[in-house]
Amino acid sequence: MSLSDDGGYGGDGHRGPETGQTRTRLPDSGVDPYGPGRRPRSGLSSRNLITVVGVIVLLLAAIAFANRGGSGSTGSDTSGDSPKNAPGPARPTTPTGTKPVTTKNGGIAAGFPKTEQGAQSAAANIAVTLVSADMLKPGPRHAIVKQAFVPAKVDEMQGKLDAAYSTSFLKKLGLDANGNAAGGMTYISRTVPVGTKLVKLGGDTANLEVWCTGLYGMAGVKSTTPVTSDWFTLRLQLKWTSGDWKVEGFSQQDGPAPVNGDDKTSSADQIAKAVEQYGGFTYAR
Repeated sequence: MSLSDDGGYGGDGHRGPETGQTRTRLPDSGVDPYGPGRRPRSGLSSRNLITVVGVIVLLLAAIAFANRGGSGSTGSDTSGDSPKNAPGPARPTTPTGTKPVTTKNGGIAAGFPKTEQGAQSAAANIAVTLVSADMLKPGPRHAIVKQAFVPAKVDEMQGKLDAAYSTSFLKKLGLDANGNAAGGMTYISRTVPVGTKLVKLGGDTANLEVWCTGLYGMAGVKSTTPVTSDWFTLRLQLKWTSGDWKVEGFSQQDGPAPVNGDDKTSSADQIAKAVEQYGGFTYAR
């Protein structure tokens, strides 16, 4: 699912909803999309292609409502039992080894320090929450926005996201007004950060990018929008507020995406159970 706010890091101008999308593959009539066999990489029928395009346009239109429209003092992060064993500066793809925080506010990991590592860790955990199934439910969404955004942005974002995730939009996803799926169906939206990148750090603000993959769609035998995967980069502007990193603005763009693997597709029941049985993580740079 694509999310977008103010389009970049302030100087990039307005970024429209075309910066991201949910890719949805619809099953042929009478075929379980999660049945045995390998998912073909090409050859969508014209009918399916038109339906897919229609769903994408629908999602982008909804996100357009929320598409209106840095960093803390630098710090060094080193660890080790002794100077002899102390590691050097963390490379872009190397974890620091520092333990993550144990505090959560509103379901979001909190209390990361005002350092380069702290900002990256906060960004990864915020990305997981902002692109989650809870964002489709009014109650949890309001709690997330209140916790994740700077106080000055809370009311604005509540209004934009409530408009984006309207009752009519949720109905087209197969959900009721409270973001719940029908009996026997499970709506899935789970994001997994692959890596983080600090773009700018200075003062009380930090601009970062979080490269993510994710699962999106409805798991169920009769689903017309089966769960599929996506790759995207979430761009976040964070501000150090009341001892924690909060969101001032965000946007999303596609990719980088690898070549799809020729994996055997699991059944709808397996996908739904996997999401229920396998918990998520608290991420730390």
